[in-house]
Amino acid sequence: MSEELIAEASVSIDAPAAAVWRALTDPELIREYLRGATVETDWSPGSRIVWRGEWEGRPYRDHGTVVEVLENERLVLTHFSPLSGKPDVAENHHELTYSIEPVGDLTRLTLEQDNNATEAEARHSSENWQAMLEQLRKVAEREQ
Repeated sequence: MSEELIAEASVSIDAPAAAVWRALTDPELIREYLRGATVETDWSPGSRIVWRGEWEGRPYRDHGTVVEVLENERLVLTHFSPLSGKPDVAENHHELTYSIEPVGDLTRLTLEQDNNATEAEARHSSENWQAMLEQLRKVAEREQ
């Protein structure tokens, strides 16, 4: 896999950075935009994070590690999904980097996912993340 093939998605949100941060880290809000997934973590660097839910009729339990937490600015997690069909080894994990940046009266949220094997995989991931960020935008704007 290539760490140079980065999937990226971004959205402008009409809410302050604190509302965007809350949408990223509040399990009840995450459930709203992440297709009903439950998230378990304490958001401390080095701690485990688990996402549980159902995707296309199949239950899943994704997992990773919280890498970096800069409240209202940046959140970095690793992520692995058994639904990928790949072995659960480090080279099949992705790093997800959420960056929060004020842009005028809006807040820009950008998500980057590394370690995509092909351009097509990176494009597919970007499309999925873009759809998720659009839903997160609605939640953050409502919650501000």
